[in-house]
Amino acid sequence: MKAVPLQLALALIVVSTCCGQSAGAWPEKPVPSTSKQVAILEDKRIKESSGLALSGRDPSVFWTVNDSGGEPCVFAIDRSGKTRAKVRIRDAANFDWEDIASGKDEKGMPTLFVGDIGDNLFIRSSIQVYQIPEPEITVPGQPVAETETAAPQLWRANYPDGSHNAESLLRHPLTGRLYILTKSEDGKSALYAFPQPLQPKVSMVLEKVIDLTFPALIRVGKRPHDNCMATGASFAADGSRMAVATYSSLYEWLLPKDKPLATALQQPPVRIEPELLRQVEGVCYDSDSRTLWITSEHLPTPLLRVTR
Repeated sequence: MKAVPLQLALALIVVSTCCGQSAGAWPEKPVPSTSKQVAILEDKRIKESSGLALSGRDPSVFWTVNDSGGEPCVFAIDRSGKTRAKVRIRDAANFDWEDIASGKDEKGMPTLFVGDIGDNLFIRSSIQVYQIPEPEITVPGQPVAETETAAPQLWRANYPDGSHNAESLLRHPLTGRLYILTKSEDGKSALYAFPQPLQPKVSMVLEKVIDLTFPALIRVGKRPHDNCMATGASFAADGSRMAVATYSSLYEWLLPKDKPLATALQQPPVRIEPELLRQVEGVCYDSDSRTLWITSEHLPTPLLRVTR
């Protein structure tokens, strides 16, 4: 029997054990899909696009944020890569902004939720989410002046089982509930839910919904454990699907309306293999609840459409 080269043997060991996930538990083979780069973002201020959300005002527009240390601003971009709004959130600080989600408030008005949820050093006693009315979007071709929001609604929360790093904030379009999906290099993530109703002026205790373990996976140009790390997530607009991005793949679950979320997520997802990007951290669904859009955290910043 021919000896297996040491480098290949080590890679196989990593794939089967790095993330505590048995080989084949989740699909390694991706479903057929097509990735198309639709635009490069023209605005060089968007240099670490760390989240992506579809506008509730104009479905041809997305909102994005920069990662930690950036200005406490949200940017509206259209599908040609042009900036349509830059809005500073009053009294906010970008400690470690990692994602953005869109939805509606209790009056049915378009709303944005910015997740200040990153914690690479596991030192935060609580995380926070800024809620603002979705700002008005500049007409195409008109100058874009920076504007500022009114004071945001601030929601603070802490995990029931110690500190976690996270890069994924989701808001369910049917229930309005907020969720956070944690990230770890060993693939062991968990989905946590905010209480309903949200409670102001206190740090709410999050509720663990389910553990999810993202497998290591060999893909040319990526390290196996790049596939272990959950970097962004989104619910489809009709609540029928949930997508999670890693640095190597997209994973998608079907969410039947007659099943609790935790039950639906116990089923293996499908795997989608988009065009290889340096650092995918933003993902959201289009208004058709099927098409996915992704960005990557680097300059030049691409905007990709993923269909299947």
